[in-house]
Amino acid sequence: MHRHTAYAVLLPLAASSQTIAAQPAIEAARPAASTSAALNAATYLAKAAAGDRFELESARLILAKAPDPQVAAFARMMIEDHSRSSARLAQAARQDGLAMPAPALDSTQTAALDGLRQAQGATAQQVYLAGQRDAHTAALALHRAYAEQGDKPALRAAANAIVPVVAHHADMLSRIASQTATAPDAAPVKN
Repeated sequence: MHRHTAYAVLLPLAASSQTIAAQPAIEAARPAASTSAALNAATYLAKAAAGDRFELESARLILAKAPDPQVAAFARMMIEDHSRSSARLAQAARQDGLAMPAPALDSTQTAALDGLRQAQGATAQQVYLAGQRDAHTAALALHRAYAEQGDKPALRAAANAIVPVVAHHADMLSRIASQTATAPDAAPVKN
């Protein structure tokens, strides 16, 4: 078989089998994206704390799996930025006379982390990026909603300051996804 013919036959098969194999883990990595119309301070703080914890834990998990440099840089940025947003929220909660809840992951976030723990290689990276896209979509909706309709002024200001950071993360994820989608998935076949 000619080398170019082998590429034409094997690359789509390799890419589709890798994508099919990754689908259950990717689905498990998708945190639920729900925000209620009536978002009080306690609900906001609980969801934001859980979101930051998910970001921190998933970033540490992917870094332990030695992802490509671009994904590793993104994960390190998640650790820095979400540590900072947790501190900002804790400070705002104190200013508003509230206690910051201990971050408790919901069942979807726990399942997503379990899926990432089990995934290996390129699948782990796909699972991480899919989970990040969904987590940032949910976080952006949460922070925007509280910034617009929140019931505590310091928390509203904190949410408003967090929105552009999360939006930047979402933009970066789009760029990473487009770049990794064009990267070769398989090594050349030798005859």
